[in-house]
Amino acid sequence: MKFGMNLLLWTAELNEGILPVLEQIKAWGYDGVEVPLFNYDLDYAAWGRRLDDLGLGRTAVTVRTNADNPISSNPQVRQIGIDANKRALDCCQALGASHLVGPYHSALGEFSGQGPSSNEWNHGVESMRQVAEHAGSLNVCLAIEYLNRFETYLLNTAVDTARFVREVNHSACRMMYDTFHAHIEEKNSADAIRAGGDLIAHVHISENDRSTPGHGQVAWDVNFDALREINYDGWMVVEAFGLAMPELAAATKIWRRMYTDESQLTKDALRFMQNHVARRW
Repeated sequence: MKFGMNLLLWTAELNEGILPVLEQIKAWGYDGVEVPLFNYDLDYAAWGRRLDDLGLGRTAVTVRTNADNPISSNPQVRQIGIDANKRALDCCQALGASHLVGPYHSALGEFSGQGPSSNEWNHGVESMRQVAEHAGSLNVCLAIEYLNRFETYLLNTAVDTARFVREVNHSACRMMYDTFHAHIEEKNSADAIRAGGDLIAHVHISENDRSTPGHGQVAWDVNFDALREINYDGWMVVEAFGLAMPELAAATKIWRRMYTDESQLTKDALRFMQNHVARRW
Protein backbone atom coordinates (compact mmCIF):
# COMPACT_ATOMS: atom_id res chain seq x y z
CA MET A 1 0.00 0.00 0.00
CA LYS A 2 1.08 3.58 -0.69
CA PHE A 3 -0.13 6.47 1.46
CA GLY A 4 -0.59 9.92 -0.05
CA MET A 5 -1.84 13.37 0.88
CA ASN A 6 -3.87 15.59 -1.43
CA LEU A 7 -2.29 19.04 -1.58
CA LEU A 8 -5.66 20.77 -1.97
CA LEU A 9 -5.65 21.13 1.82
CA TRP A 10 -3.08 23.89 1.23
CA THR A 11 -2.97 24.97 -2.39
CA ALA A 12 -4.64 24.80 -5.81
CA GLU A 13 -1.29 24.58 -7.62
CA LEU A 14 2.37 23.88 -6.99
CA ASN A 15 4.35 26.93 -5.89
CA GLU A 16 7.42 27.81 -3.87
CA GLY A 17 5.37 28.27 -0.72
CA ILE A 18 4.36 24.61 -0.66
CA LEU A 19 7.94 23.32 -0.39
CA PRO A 20 8.07 23.31 3.44
CA VAL A 21 4.77 21.40 3.47
CA LEU A 22 6.16 18.81 1.06
CA GLU A 23 9.19 18.34 3.27
CA GLN A 24 6.96 17.85 6.30
CA ILE A 25 4.73 15.37 4.49
CA LYS A 26 7.78 13.28 3.66
CA ALA A 27 9.16 13.56 7.20
CA TRP A 28 5.87 12.37 8.66
CA GLY A 29 6.08 9.17 6.61
CA TYR A 30 3.91 9.64 3.54
CA ASP A 31 4.88 7.90 0.31
CA GLY A 32 3.63 10.67 -1.93
CA VAL A 33 1.30 13.55 -2.68
CA GLU A 34 -1.66 14.21 -4.95
CA VAL A 35 -0.98 17.29 -7.07
CA PRO A 36 -3.77 19.63 -8.24
CA LEU A 37 -3.64 20.01 -12.02
CA PHE A 38 -5.66 23.12 -12.81
CA ASN A 39 -2.85 25.24 -14.27
CA TYR A 40 -1.29 23.34 -17.17
CA ASP A 41 1.38 25.97 -17.80
CA LEU A 42 3.67 25.18 -14.86
CA ASP A 43 7.06 23.53 -15.36
CA TYR A 44 5.94 20.10 -14.20
CA ALA A 45 9.18 18.43 -15.22
CA ALA A 46 11.05 20.68 -12.79
CA TRP A 47 8.53 19.92 -10.07
CA GLY A 48 8.92 16.22 -10.79
CA ARG A 49 12.64 16.52 -10.14
CA ARG A 50 11.97 18.34 -6.87
CA LEU A 51 9.58 15.65 -5.74
CA ASP A 52 12.09 12.98 -6.73
CA ASP A 53 14.70 14.73 -4.58
CA LEU A 54 12.26 14.65 -1.66
CA GLY A 55 11.47 10.98 -2.25
CA LEU A 56 7.77 11.64 -2.83
CA GLY A 57 5.73 9.73 -5.37
CA ARG A 58 2.76 11.47 -6.91
CA THR A 59 -0.65 11.22 -8.45
CA ALA A 60 -2.57 14.16 -9.92
CA VAL A 61 -6.15 15.40 -9.89
CA THR A 62 -8.01 17.54 -12.42
CA VAL A 63 -11.58 18.53 -13.33
CA ARG A 64 -13.59 19.73 -16.31
CA THR A 65 -16.03 22.64 -16.56
CA ASN A 66 -18.94 23.66 -18.74
CA ALA A 67 -16.49 25.23 -21.19
CA ASP A 68 -14.71 21.92 -21.82
CA ASN A 69 -17.39 19.39 -20.98
CA PRO A 70 -16.66 15.97 -22.56
CA ILE A 71 -20.39 15.09 -22.60
CA SER A 72 -21.60 18.36 -24.16
CA SER A 73 -24.07 18.21 -27.03
CA ASN A 74 -21.69 20.54 -28.87
CA PRO A 75 -18.94 18.49 -30.58
CA GLN A 76 -16.54 21.44 -30.44
CA VAL A 77 -16.91 21.68 -26.66
CA ARG A 78 -16.42 17.92 -26.35
CA GLN A 79 -13.21 18.16 -28.35
CA ILE A 80 -11.96 20.96 -26.12
CA GLY A 81 -12.61 18.67 -23.15
CA ILE A 82 -10.79 15.76 -24.75
CA ASP A 83 -7.84 17.99 -25.57
CA ALA A 84 -7.79 19.40 -22.04
CA ASN A 85 -7.71 15.91 -20.55
CA LYS A 86 -4.91 14.94 -22.90
CA ARG A 87 -2.96 18.03 -21.87
CA ALA A 88 -3.45 17.09 -18.22
CA LEU A 89 -1.98 13.69 -19.06
CA ASP A 90 1.02 15.36 -20.68
CA CYS A 91 1.52 17.26 -17.42
CA CYS A 92 1.30 13.97 -15.52
CA GLN A 93 4.02 12.46 -17.66
CA ALA A 94 6.27 15.48 -17.10
CA LEU A 95 5.55 15.43 -13.37
CA GLY A 96 6.05 11.69 -13.06
CA ALA A 97 2.49 11.16 -11.80
CA SER A 98 1.32 7.57 -12.11
CA HIS A 99 -2.43 8.32 -12.01
CA LEU A 100 -4.74 11.08 -13.18
CA VAL A 101 -7.78 11.07 -10.91
CA GLY A 102 -10.90 13.17 -10.62
CA PRO A 103 -14.31 13.83 -12.22
CA TYR A 104 -12.94 14.82 -15.62
CA HIS A 105 -15.58 12.67 -17.31
CA SER A 106 -18.01 15.64 -17.31
CA ALA A 107 -18.42 19.22 -16.11
CA LEU A 108 -18.20 19.75 -12.36
CA GLY A 109 -21.15 21.61 -10.85
CA GLU A 110 -23.21 21.72 -14.05
CA PHE A 111 -26.67 20.15 -14.17
CA SER A 112 -29.38 19.47 -16.72
CA GLY A 113 -32.20 18.96 -14.20
CA GLN A 114 -32.24 15.22 -14.79
CA GLY A 115 -29.94 12.23 -15.01
CA PRO A 116 -27.62 11.65 -17.94
CA SER A 117 -29.27 11.06 -21.30
CA SER A 118 -28.19 8.18 -23.49
CA ASN A 119 -26.47 10.70 -25.77
CA GLU A 120 -24.54 12.22 -22.87
CA TRP A 121 -23.49 8.77 -21.67
CA ASN A 122 -22.32 7.79 -25.14
CA HIS A 123 -20.49 11.09 -25.62
CA GLY A 124 -18.74 10.47 -22.30
CA VAL A 125 -17.64 6.97 -23.27
CA GLU A 126 -16.45 8.05 -26.70
CA SER A 127 -14.57 11.05 -25.30
CA MET A 128 -12.91 9.00 -22.55
CA ARG A 129 -11.84 6.30 -25.00
CA GLN A 130 -9.80 8.89 -26.90
CA VAL A 131 -8.30 10.15 -23.64
CA ALA A 132 -7.52 6.57 -22.57
CA GLU A 133 -5.61 5.92 -25.78
CA HIS A 134 -3.41 8.92 -25.00
CA ALA A 135 -3.03 7.82 -21.38
CA GLY A 136 -1.91 4.38 -22.52
CA SER A 137 0.74 5.87 -24.76
CA LEU A 138 2.12 7.81 -21.78
CA ASN A 139 1.81 4.96 -19.28
CA VAL A 140 -0.48 6.99 -17.02
CA CYS A 141 -3.53 5.38 -15.41
CA LEU A 142 -6.89 7.13 -15.63
CA ALA A 143 -8.81 6.68 -12.36
CA ILE A 144 -12.26 8.13 -13.00
CA GLU A 145 -14.01 9.48 -9.92
CA TYR A 146 -17.72 9.35 -9.31
CA LEU A 147 -19.15 12.17 -7.19
CA ASN A 148 -22.29 12.76 -5.18
CA ARG A 149 -25.42 14.06 -6.88
CA PHE A 150 -24.82 17.63 -5.65
CA GLU A 151 -21.60 17.92 -7.67
CA THR A 152 -22.25 16.00 -10.89
CA TYR A 153 -24.89 13.85 -12.56
CA LEU A 154 -23.10 11.57 -15.03
CA LEU A 155 -21.52 9.20 -12.50
CA ASN A 156 -22.80 8.95 -8.92
CA THR A 157 -22.29 5.29 -7.97
CA ALA A 158 -19.68 2.58 -8.23
CA VAL A 159 -21.98 0.39 -10.32
CA ASP A 160 -22.45 3.09 -12.95
CA THR A 161 -18.76 4.00 -12.94
CA ALA A 162 -17.72 0.38 -13.41
CA ARG A 163 -20.15 0.12 -16.33
CA PHE A 164 -18.74 3.32 -17.83
CA VAL A 165 -15.16 2.03 -17.55
CA ARG A 166 -16.10 -1.31 -19.12
CA GLU A 167 -17.71 0.49 -22.05
CA VAL A 168 -14.61 2.64 -22.55
CA ASN A 169 -12.84 -0.73 -22.73
CA HIS A 170 -9.21 0.38 -22.51
CA SER A 171 -6.56 -0.95 -20.15
CA ALA A 172 -5.49 2.59 -19.19
CA CYS A 173 -8.99 3.52 -18.01
CA ARG A 174 -10.06 2.44 -14.55
CA MET A 175 -11.95 4.00 -11.66
CA MET A 176 -11.43 5.36 -8.18
CA TYR A 177 -13.38 5.01 -4.96
CA ASP A 178 -13.90 7.95 -2.60
CA THR A 179 -15.29 7.28 0.87
CA PHE A 180 -16.90 10.74 1.11
CA HIS A 181 -19.00 10.37 -2.03
CA ALA A 182 -19.82 6.72 -1.29
CA HIS A 183 -21.02 7.70 2.19
CA ILE A 184 -23.61 9.95 0.54
CA GLU A 185 -24.66 7.90 -2.47
CA GLU A 186 -24.21 4.19 -1.80
CA LYS A 187 -26.67 1.95 0.02
CA ASN A 188 -23.77 -0.22 1.18
CA SER A 189 -20.11 0.77 0.95
CA ALA A 190 -18.86 -2.82 0.86
CA ASP A 191 -21.16 -3.66 -2.06
CA ALA A 192 -19.93 -0.54 -3.86
CA ILE A 193 -16.32 -1.60 -3.46
CA ARG A 194 -17.15 -5.11 -4.64
CA ALA A 195 -18.92 -3.61 -7.68
CA GLY A 196 -15.72 -1.77 -8.58
CA GLY A 197 -13.56 -4.79 -7.81
CA ASP A 198 -10.34 -4.96 -9.75
CA LEU A 199 -11.32 -1.84 -11.72
CA ILE A 200 -10.56 0.26 -8.63
CA ALA A 201 -7.13 1.77 -9.20
CA HIS A 202 -7.16 4.55 -6.60
CA VAL A 203 -8.82 5.31 -3.26
CA HIS A 204 -9.58 8.61 -1.55
CA ILE A 205 -9.76 8.42 2.23
CA SER A 206 -12.15 11.25 3.09
CA GLU A 207 -14.37 11.77 6.12
CA ASN A 208 -18.05 12.67 5.80
CA ASP A 209 -17.29 16.30 6.79
CA ARG A 210 -14.05 16.45 4.77
CA SER A 211 -11.91 16.78 7.91
CA THR A 212 -9.78 14.22 9.80
CA PRO A 213 -10.49 10.61 8.73
CA GLY A 214 -11.79 8.60 11.66
CA HIS A 215 -13.38 11.59 13.39
CA GLY A 216 -16.73 11.41 11.64
CA GLN A 217 -19.45 9.05 10.49
CA VAL A 218 -17.93 7.04 7.62
CA ALA A 219 -18.17 3.30 8.27
CA TRP A 220 -14.41 2.80 8.19
CA ASP A 221 -14.26 -0.87 9.20
CA VAL A 222 -16.73 -1.71 6.44
CA ASN A 223 -14.67 0.20 3.87
CA PHE A 224 -11.28 -1.21 4.85
CA ASP A 225 -12.65 -4.75 5.16
CA ALA A 226 -14.08 -4.58 1.65
CA LEU A 227 -10.89 -3.10 0.19
CA ARG A 228 -8.99 -5.99 1.71
CA GLU A 229 -11.57 -8.41 0.31
CA ILE A 230 -10.89 -7.22 -3.25
CA ASN A 231 -7.12 -7.31 -2.55
CA TYR A 232 -6.69 -3.61 -3.16
CA ASP A 233 -3.02 -2.64 -3.01
CA GLY A 234 -2.51 0.81 -4.47
CA TRP A 235 -2.63 4.45 -3.40
CA MET A 236 -4.73 5.51 -0.42
CA VAL A 237 -4.79 9.30 -0.57
CA VAL A 238 -6.24 11.55 2.12
CA GLU A 239 -8.57 14.16 0.68
CA ALA A 240 -9.50 16.85 3.20
CA PHE A 241 -10.47 20.47 2.76
CA GLY A 242 -10.13 23.49 5.00
CA LEU A 243 -9.97 27.26 5.04
CA ALA A 244 -6.44 27.82 3.72
CA MET A 245 -7.72 29.03 0.34
CA PRO A 246 -10.91 31.14 0.28
CA GLU A 247 -11.70 30.16 -3.32
CA LEU A 248 -11.45 26.45 -2.56
CA ALA A 249 -13.34 26.82 0.72
CA ALA A 250 -16.19 28.40 -1.25
CA ALA A 251 -16.13 25.67 -3.90
CA THR A 252 -16.10 22.85 -1.34
CA LYS A 253 -18.63 24.58 0.96
CA ILE A 254 -16.30 24.63 3.95
CA TRP A 255 -17.40 27.44 6.28
CA ARG A 256 -15.86 26.38 9.61
CA ARG A 257 -12.66 24.81 10.91
CA MET A 258 -13.24 21.18 11.81
CA TYR A 259 -9.72 20.22 12.92
CA THR A 260 -6.90 21.69 15.00
CA ASP A 261 -4.62 22.53 12.08
CA GLU A 262 -3.49 21.09 8.76
CA SER A 263 -0.36 19.51 10.24
CA GLN A 264 -2.27 17.65 12.93
CA LEU A 265 -4.87 16.43 10.42
CA THR A 266 -2.14 15.15 8.12
CA LYS A 267 -0.27 13.29 10.86
CA ASP A 268 -3.44 11.81 12.38
CA ALA A 269 -4.71 10.71 8.96
CA LEU A 270 -1.53 8.78 8.19
CA ARG A 271 -1.63 6.93 11.51
CA PHE A 272 -5.31 6.19 10.91
CA MET A 273 -4.65 4.60 7.51
CA GLN A 274 -1.57 2.73 8.67
CA ASN A 275 -3.39 1.22 11.63
CA HIS A 276 -6.32 0.03 9.53
CA VAL A 277 -4.05 -1.45 6.87
CA ALA A 278 -1.75 -3.14 9.42
CA ARG A 279 -4.76 -4.93 10.94
CA ARG A 280 -5.85 -6.38 7.60
CA TRP A 281 -3.04 -6.66 5.06
